[in-house]
Amino acid sequence: MTMFILDAHCDAPSQMLRLRDYSKDNPAPAQVDFPKMLRGGVAGSIFARDIPASLHGDAATRHAFTLLDALEAQVGAGAGSGAARTAAAGARVSIATTREEALANWAAGRLSIFIGLENGSAIQEDLTLLDTLRERGVRYVTLTHSQDNQICDSCTGEGTHGGLTSFGRELVEKMNADGVLVDLAHCADTTMAQVLDMSTVPVVYTHGCCRALSSHRRNISDSLLRRLADGGGVAGMSVYPPFLSDEFRSRYDGPVSDAMEAAEAPFIANPSSASARAEWEAAQLRMRDFPRPGVEEVCDHICHAVNIAGIEGVGIGTDYDGIEVTAAGLEDVSCLPLIFDALSRRGFTDDQLELLAGRNFLRLL
Repeated sequence: MTMFILDAHCDAPSQMLRLRDYSKDNPAPAQVDFPKMLRGGVAGSIFARDIPASLHGDAATRHAFTLLDALEAQVGAGAGSGAARTAAAGARVSIATTREEALANWAAGRLSIFIGLENGSAIQEDLTLLDTLRERGVRYVTLTHSQDNQICDSCTGEGTHGGLTSFGRELVEKMNADGVLVDLAHCADTTMAQVLDMSTVPVVYTHGCCRALSSHRRNISDSLLRRLADGGGVAGMSVYPPFLSDEFRSRYDGPVSDAMEAAEAPFIANPSSASARAEWEAAQLRMRDFPRPGVEEVCDHICHAVNIAGIEGVGIGTDYDGIEVTAAGLEDVSCLPLIFDALSRRGFTDDQLELLAGRNFLRLL
């Protein structure tokens, strides 16, 4: 069966800034590039520009536009222009800003890249910056990241504001009015609840898993998942092992995760360094020997989410290219069809799989 598979969250722009050429079929441990998308039948992806929590003010804004420039240079000139370029292995790629553009690209054999912004710190407290970002193609904004910011509290922050700030409320109102999706991933429960209270349109949770199955703070609770779906929203299930399994996280947190961060830091600081790149890639490959949850555990989270949110409230948001290790068997984006094969064996119909694969998120775009 041919499905429109859409990954709702990929951190590709950061890897583009680290000099990966997405037109090439890059060797492991690369998780995403255009040939891999083509090979896996993945019709589209939302490339999110990740703004590190350490950046604030003008520095965060400059970084957002630097990432956008890197994305446009590799995908095509100008958001919404329909410009396409030919990549290796025959992949043609276009930036898309609407569901209709994405479906037209699919019919023409082109991959679609939507643009997201991960961490609203880049907006500062200037609503006109949201206008500029939207004009450049941004279709969702993840309100915060790993720390509380000027908009709201993070699930891994200090609870500085008790949820949304006054500016955060203004921003949500403007995003609702302007057709930019609010993304609740990384938000504290208080932030999520307040957004769901006030939003006049569906909101999304682009990447994470179910807290009922794994207690990670980044995962969404059943009550909030149900509220999100009741409002027409969609939650994207991730392939990141710490979100999937408490057992994995108990082994991974601490010395292992610290060692991974230590290996990555020199590469972030100097992406043109061949030795730093080699050390980081070797560390990621070593993680593949670490016992990890796999495809079935990803399906467990999807099935639980469907039981809580209904079939129209769930999708896929891998977090590829923003994670150092993946679920076993899902090492890169070409492997995504394995999820739908496994769900089919669990009794999901073709129509249900189409919704989960991408149609649910497309509905909101």
